[in-house]
Amino acid sequence: MPAFHVVAKICGLSDPAGVLAAVEGGARFVGFVFYPPSPRSLPPSDAARLATQLPSSVRPVGVFFEPGDEELATVMRVLPNALIQLHGKETPRRVAEIRARFKCRVIKAIAIANDDDVVGAKEYERVADWLLFDAKAPKDHVNALPGGNALAFDWKLLGDRDWHVPWLLSGGLTADNLAEAVTLTGARAVDVSSGVEDSPGHKNLSRIKAFLAAAHAI
Repeated sequence: MPAFHVVAKICGLSDPAGVLAAVEGGARFVGFVFYPPSPRSLPPSDAARLATQLPSSVRPVGVFFEPGDEELATVMRVLPNALIQLHGKETPRRVAEIRARFKCRVIKAIAIANDDDVVGAKEYERVADWLLFDAKAPKDHVNALPGGNALAFDWKLLGDRDWHVPWLLSGGLTADNLAEAVTLTGARAVDVSSGVEDSPGHKNLSRIKAFLAAAHAI
């Protein structure tokens, strides 16, 4: 097993109980989704209220899909210490622009299906503070979201790769498969949403706690 501590992000939280479970379980990051088509989306004002539960050791992350500056500004006004996670097809230039304009740390999500996708992620190393590797939804996947589709990719694609920025592993992770995923990829940070839910947008507190316990046990 890897000889390092795995940190975790619980994403798509939308109620106080879920945030409390994440905090008590030892999550390092909590994600709030600002993408209306997602069942996990919530208004910035609600996210701001939830963020008041967070100790200084837990950072909020605002999750966006190809956002405009006005949308980003609205969220950053109420969550000034949040990281911005970009989950769309934002170009490296756009990522750099957002990072500079809002003076914040940026996580760039990369959809992975094959080796070409992994290679393509390299161009974001110079503009993002973190990368996040998630599964690319198949074209025939009905109602696929930018993330949180309970899909995994071939973890071996990330094996023996060197990255110049920290990164998170996401996509289809659960408490049961987390140790295997970390072993195959060498991930030191992981992200979960659907893997701790009863249904899209409805978090299961026991699953949150079990996932975080599994991460800390590695």
